[in-house]
Parts: sequence; C-alpha cells; structure tokens
Amino acid sequence: MSQITPEVIASHGIKPDEYTKILEILGRAPNLTELGIFSVMWSEHCSYKSSKKWLKTLPTKAPWVICGPGENAGVIDIGDGQAIIFKMESHNHPSFIEPYQGAATGVGGILRDVFTMGARPIANMNALRFGDPSHPKTRHLVAGVIAGIGGYGNCVGVPTVGGETNFHASYNGNILVNAMTVGLADKDKIFYSAAAGIGNPVVYVGSKTGRDGIHGATMASAEFSEDSEEKRPTVQVGDPFTEKLLIEACLELMNTDAIVAIQDMGAAGLTSSSFEMASKGGLGIEMDLDAVPMREEGMSAYEIMLSESQERMLMVIKPGREDLARSVFEKWELDFAIVGTLTDSGRMVLKRHGEVVADLPIDPLALASPEYDRPWVAPAKQPVIEAKDVPAHCPADALKQLLACPDLASRRWIWQQYDHMVMGDTVQRPGGDAAVVRIHGTEKAVAITTDVTPRYVLADPYEGGRQAVAEAYRNLSAVGALPLAVTDNLNFGNPEKPEIMGQIVESIRGMGQACRELDFPVVSGNVSLYNETQGNAILPTPAIGGVGLMDDVSKSATVAFKQAGSAIVLIGETKGWLGSSLYLRELCGREEGAPPPVALHRERRAGELVRQLIGDGQILACHDVSDGGLLVAVAEMAMASDARIGAQLDAPSTLPLHAWCFGEDQGRYVLEVFEDDLVSVLEEAQNHDTTARVIGKTGGHVISVGGRAVPIDELVDANEGWMPAFMGSEMAQH
Repeated sequence: MSQITPEVIASHGIKPDEYTKILEILGRAPNLTELGIFSVMWSEHCSYKSSKKWLKTLPTKAPWVICGPGENAGVIDIGDGQAIIFKMESHNHPSFIEPYQGAATGVGGILRDVFTMGARPIANMNALRFGDPSHPKTRHLVAGVIAGIGGYGNCVGVPTVGGETNFHASYNGNILVNAMTVGLADKDKIFYSAAAGIGNPVVYVGSKTGRDGIHGATMASAEFSEDSEEKRPTVQVGDPFTEKLLIEACLELMNTDAIVAIQDMGAAGLTSSSFEMASKGGLGIEMDLDAVPMREEGMSAYEIMLSESQERMLMVIKPGREDLARSVFEKWELDFAIVGTLTDSGRMVLKRHGEVVADLPIDPLALASPEYDRPWVAPAKQPVIEAKDVPAHCPADALKQLLACPDLASRRWIWQQYDHMVMGDTVQRPGGDAAVVRIHGTEKAVAITTDVTPRYVLADPYEGGRQAVAEAYRNLSAVGALPLAVTDNLNFGNPEKPEIMGQIVESIRGMGQACRELDFPVVSGNVSLYNETQGNAILPTPAIGGVGLMDDVSKSATVAFKQAGSAIVLIGETKGWLGSSLYLRELCGREEGAPPPVALHRERRAGELVRQLIGDGQILACHDVSDGGLLVAVAEMAMASDARIGAQLDAPSTLPLHAWCFGEDQGRYVLEVFEDDLVSVLEEAQNHDTTARVIGKTGGHVISVGGRAVPIDELVDANEGWMPAFMGSEMAQH
C-alpha cells in the first residue's frame, strides 16, 4: 500500500486543512483507496464547494416544478400526465485535451442523467465556446468537438436540435463544451436515486469498467498548465451504440416494478453513484469489487472506484427481481452484476480479494464536503458609452461586416453534421430563436434554447446574469412558447481569485433576480470552475438552458419573412446602446463599456404580448433582437426567407443612425404583421403597456436604411461563407 505523504495528498487536489478534516472524520489516516474516494467526492466538480453557498439563493420552486436541483436532472409538469426532464452539463477540460471523445462522452453523460430518471431523451442541445479563429488549435478543436457531438448523438438516435457556438481569445487554452438533454416521461413513472430497503441488492449494469477516466473529476477541478496534453488518460472513451442499448434496457426495466433507485455513473464513477444513493437514503453499502465487470486485468480497488468508464448505471433492485432484471440486460447484451447489498451501518465497506480495502462513513463524507465562503470583490463598473462617442460607419457596410464575423456567421456547417430530424418530431430546424420539438402523438411541443452573452457578464456580471436569463426567456417567447424553467451551466475561472469569485457571486445574483421576476425557476445545473490556463481565465460564461411549452405546435412562429407588403413592427424601447456591443468590438476594435441594462418588468410584458399575438395568429414572423442589434435581426429575417424578401426601414431622426441600427438594447422583438392586423397589434401593445413602433415594410430583395441599400444575396454570401471557409482549411489539413 502506498504511503500517504504530503505529496500524495497534494497530487489528489486535497488541501492541508481538508486532510485534517479527513483525519477527524476517520479517526485515523486513510489508505490510498480511501484518499482517492475523498479526493473525487470533495473535488470542486462533484461537491460544488466554492459555489453551493450562492447556488442556494436561486429560485427553484413553482407549481409546475416536480423536482428541482439535487437529483440527476430537473423535472417539470407539462400537463396530460407528462413531465419534461432536462439538464445541462459541462465537459470542458476533457474536450480541450481530446476534442472528439471529450465532446462525445459529454453528450453520453448528459443523456444518462435524463434517462436514469425514467425519461426517453427527445432532444440534445449544446453551448460551445472556442478560442480566436486565428489561434493554431482552434480549427482542430472545432472539428473534433462537432464530430464528437454529431457522432454520439446521431448514433444514439436523439436529435441535436440547436445550440450556440462562439469564438473569443479568452478560450484559446480552455474551450467550453456544455451539453443539454431534454427527455419526456410519464409523471407517475419518475425514478429517483435515494437507496431504500436494508438487504436489497445493489446492481451494476452497462459496460465493463476500465482504466479510462481515472481522476477525471479531479482534473476538471484544476487549472490547465503546460502538461495538460499529458492528461489524455483521464479522458473517457464513449460508445454510443452501447448507450442506445442501455437506454432501451433501462426504460424496459422501468416498466416493471423491479427498480427501487437508480443513478448513472458520471463524474467519479462508482464512487459518486454509490455514495450519493446511500447518502440520500440514509443507508450503508457493502460492496464486493471482485463482482464488478472489468475489461482490464489486475485493476486495483482504487482504479475500480475512480474509473469514469462510460455507459454504466448503478441500481437498487427489489429482492426477488434480480433474475427479471438480469434477463432484460442480457437480452440487450449488457453486463449485469450484483455487486453489493444495502446495510443499516451508514458506512461504505469495500472488499477486494476477500479483504476490506475501504471502510468509510457515508454521510460525513458525502454531506461534510467543504463549503467555502471564498473572499470576493465586485468588479469595477464600466463607464456608459454614448453613441455620439462611437464612430458612425455606413450601416450597409457595417451590416455586411457584422454578418460575416465569427460570432454572427451562419452555423449551418455545424448543424448539418447533426441529425436534427431523427425521431420525426423536430418542428423547427436549427437556426431560429429556439428549437421546437413536438411531444410525440400530440399537438403540444417543447421549445428549447441555450444562451449567454459572456462579454456582458465580463463588463457587469450582475447585468450579464440577468441578461442571460432574459435572453433565454425572449428566445422561447419568440417562437410562441411559455417559458417554464431553466437549467444552468456556470463556467468560470479560478474561484480562489477574489475577482473571479466576484463574477460568480454577482452573476448568480443577477440570474436569481431574473428567474424570480420572470417566473422562470432553476431546476437543474452544473458548475465548471478553474477554466484557466497558465493564469488566464475564460470570459465568465454562465450558460442558460431554457425550456418552454406550446399547447398548439401549429401556431409556432418562425424567423423568416413570409411576404412582401407586410408591416415591420419593433417591440420594446430603443436607446441605441453600444457599450459592450458587437458593433463596438468588430467595427471599432473596442471591448469595453457598460452592457445594456435589463428591465425585467418590461421584458416580461413584451414576452407576454408576443406570445399572445403569436397564439392569436396575428404575426407572420418573429425574431428577438440580440447580438448586433436591430439591423442584424431584420437581415436575419430576410436571409431566412426562401424568396429573400427584403425590407425598407425608416429610422427615427431622434437617434444617431448607427446607434439605432446596431445598439443592443434589451427586451426587443421584430414582428412581421399583416397590414390588416396592424391596428389591433398596436392596440394590444398599448394594453400590455409595451412600446411598439412601425419601422418599415417588407418587400424587394434589398435591405435599405438611411438612403443606402444592400442586396440580400450579398448578405447571405457574407453570412454563409465564413464558417465553411474557416473549416475548409481544417479539412484540407487531414
């Protein structure tokens, strides 16, 4: 048995004061297996020790929330005896080291979080952040990550229906891969992870355990350094075909009365799944590691417990149902092994080759993980930038430049590699404000989106956190869906730095306030910290995944202009806010300024108005205004129309033209409205106490504003051309 030296303790990511606490809990020194178990259970990735104080402040309840944070995924009621189960999770560090497998196993892990609760997965989304396009690794990472997401999702037969991809130099050494899965379940058949029934068998199912992924959770809880390439062995290897079998086998067994509790083996594998199940049930487990199916010779107890091999689940089965469960998993050609029993000891006792190799108290280890109140400082406020102090470029030229920039260029190259139509219920393809997926066999649909604007969060974490939630709310409202709940993925740098901790605290505070005011509770989530390389942190990126409900999918709105001669109506106030805008960055080379403020009461009223107008059939097209401002939103509506229908816009004389065109004021939507419905739409806006102005008409094949016109075809070429050109050189390298 290896000696437990200070070097061994430090190599496990355990601080001296944490080791002192371990000694207190055990009343003795741990052996190496026990130290490994503490290290993963108390890692940032598994214990949220830097963030849980603040996460507790988020609103998590609503009449439609069946299960909030604390389980594998969040659960919301969508009526008719049905529930939607969803969550978003990060696989950042592994995806930087090994982009294909890192991204693929990120998809596999989030799928398991959802189907372990009894849901059939119906949609995948993702939120991706890559480095500067000119960085030598960026193309390789984009190609690998997209191939990994597509490869896994396509093979497992779940549609990847949308997401977001952005580029910024802050992600050069640490990309972000956040994966989200949405599943459908019967409300009365939801499965939880709390173990119950002393003497009940603990069963291992799925793939065999190997040496891949050992220390994955610990790696995800540390900054990157020069040797990050050497961490390849800590990246798991995924097999989507096995995952597909596992989904079907689990759902088949869930149709019987055999399962007492079920938990997927994610970060920290067999360790976290067994400890979490036992802790939630207030029980102990005695486990015989010799019974664990292994694919490699001579694995130690340490390796078995810490492996993060994929496609594995742990279950508690009712006594007498073992043969039934075994027959189901053997039919699907998956491993099935009884590896332990539940006890009343409150302890985890592990045996290998007939000897006790670990004996740990469960609750002190699971519940007494450190909770830090780390010192933090609120970031300094950025000055408000006045439009008159920003150079005015010709709107037509600026529009073309913006639409071709990496942040706004078409993502068609990406989503064409995903099977977004499998299962046959995808109603809106990628490229709109939110994905729309029909609830099979009904007229109902769920709308799904992921969103955050990291440059706003950097400039003002509180406003940026509010904006991320408001943007998700707006995206769902823009297709006609009632926003119901969010999952979050909080990606930040090193929380031991007070300025980074300040970003975390303030953005959670902003998110919480927006979720409360918009009736949009947080039901699940994930925190990914230490996203730094050699001291350089990523932009703070608290990604929001939003889910909404539509009663009648035939009424969902789309972005594309439908006909010439319609009125174009702008909902919401425009003040021409250029601070932290894409215009300021792309045309003026400046990343600065206070971000646009978010007025949540106006956001809510505008969303309610838009949803009502869509439901009443008074809107031909709808698009929310976000990155790039009003002119970009109108151009996207024109480019999305098959006939390339243009727009003639009338800018007000009260604002500088470039500010009106490219300001990123929040809470706004562009609507295409029948001339005959215009009066009633404007009246309805007045009833909702919401600003609505006619800003132009559809028609022609150009966008004209301020006396200048630009052909839609030119905009399409600029917008569609960047990504294939960028990735073409990657493809040429292979």
